Amino acid sequence: MHELNFREMTKEQLAEESLINLAYAILTEKRASVSFNDLLTIIKELVGYSDEEIKSRLLQFYTDMNVDGRFLFNQETGWGLREWFKVEQIEEETAPSVKTHKKKSKAALDDEDDLEEDLDEEEIDFDEDYEEFVEEEIDEEKEDIDFDEEDIEDIDEEIDEDFIEDDEEFEEEEEEEV
Repeated sequence: MHELNFREMTKEQLAEESLINLAYAILTEKRASVSFNDLLTIIKELVGYSDEEIKSRLLQFYTDMNVDGRFLFNQETGWGLREWFKVEQIEEETAPSVKTHKKKSKAALDDEDDLEEDLDEEEIDFDEDYEEFVEEEIDEEKEDIDFDEEDIEDIDEEIDEDFIEDDEEFEEEEEEEV
């Protein structure tokens, strides 16, 4: 990835650059998380996009932010760069522990042989249970899911309502800034 110095670019160069690269450059420069709407506003002002142009690119840009591995959304602070956030160390929980082996007495070895015979019998039972489970799972996968047209229309309406609400919030925030 090339370093993008958007402050030295012309409006034409900025318009040719992808929104995702502009967002990365803006966040890199700010060194702080930003809400999605604020990021859109900064890009809009920087490039000189109209409301319609931003609206037409909004869905793809949001998808790109979610898919691009460089960005991370934090509920408290908004969008930031993944490299800013610490990853919890879970090495202690997943690392195998090293056990020391002691020499075993002959009586202990005999007990182990009995235990192995018991385990062999349990493995056979497990294999039978597993085969039954796999057969049931295959039967479940064969079932088709049927959607009514009403269900699909309801989902479409909910999505449309969400977009309308987001647009109204964006417009309200924009009016507040003016």
